[in-house]
Amino acid sequence: MQAQCAVALGSNIGDSHAILEAAIERLAHAPGIVLQAKSRWYTTKAVGPPQPDYLNGCAILQVKLSPQLLLDTLLAIEQEFGRVRQERWGPRSLDLDLLLYDDLRLDTPTLQIPHPRMRERAFVLVPLVEIAPNWVEPVSGRVIKELVKEVDCSDVHLLKGN
Repeated sequence: MQAQCAVALGSNIGDSHAILEAAIERLAHAPGIVLQAKSRWYTTKAVGPPQPDYLNGCAILQVKLSPQLLLDTLLAIEQEFGRVRQERWGPRSLDLDLLLYDDLRLDTPTLQIPHPRMRERAFVLVPLVEIAPNWVEPVSGRVIKELVKEVDCSDVHLLKGN
């Protein structure tokens, strides 16, 4: 079994740029994962309680892992980078979200694919459109380059020198 997946990366604690670059390297060398593409990094306003701005991006992975095993791998990598889950939408050293897994639709107690809020989030869609503009989001049946036109992208800015 092989699948193409989209993952969102974010950080707003510590040296976010270094953390995200290291997380990409870690993903690229994880068993059963091949990094196919990565977006540039974007600064974005945080959603939720008051906290520093985020650095966000996306990656396209070719995986030989089930959706649950991929999620487990992403959560383990978050922990390696010091992720502590304290408050919903709180600040974090590393956030890895599984957005898409081929055209799969999955809804379990631990995993929803596609990510249930990805269509509302410019900080996901802006970097994703850069590397997967024609990927069809399976719930809406629309491509990423159409979905990004429907969100407010004014708080998403390309990181300088990227």
